[in-house]
Amino acid sequence: MLAKAKEEWDQEIVDKQAEKERYLSERITPLRTSGLSLSQLQDLCRELHEKVEIVDEERYDIEAKCNHNTREIKDLKIKVLDLRGKFKRPPLRRVRVSADAMLRALLGSKHKVSMDLRANLKSVKKEDTEKERPVEVGDWRKNVEAMSGMEGRKKMFDAAKSPTGQ
Repeated sequence: MLAKAKEEWDQEIVDKQAEKERYLSERITPLRTSGLSLSQLQDLCRELHEKVEIVDEERYDIEAKCNHNTREIKDLKIKVLDLRGKFKRPPLRRVRVSADAMLRALLGSKHKVSMDLRANLKSVKKEDTEKERPVEVGDWRKNVEAMSGMEGRKKMFDAAKSPTGQ
């Protein structure tokens, strides 16, 4: 299969060369320099130089337009992606790295930084939390009976009014 592809590629190169020679023979007339005087040869050289300059200017202009169009195409592709809201995201792998290994990777092997997160945590004792919140244990039925009706609402209103100092 590779041999066949190489043969086709070689044939394509030969075909392009033949096409180039045919095109040049049609477009360019052969130069007749025999029998010309020195001044005529100089005039011919000047004409050829002028033609070469014109072709170079056109080539430069076309190349500049091509580069401009290429940049514009890239910008438009970016705008299209922005408008779609879709970006090509690479598939990510899950990597398990400890905090120490990550710091070593970021800071280099020269720095020896250990990150013991558990040492920085505040210890909490259960006894402290229970002492802070005294729990009132009482008969809930008395509280419900006391707060029922309009009298209960008045007590709640008075209780809410008194701590503010009014």
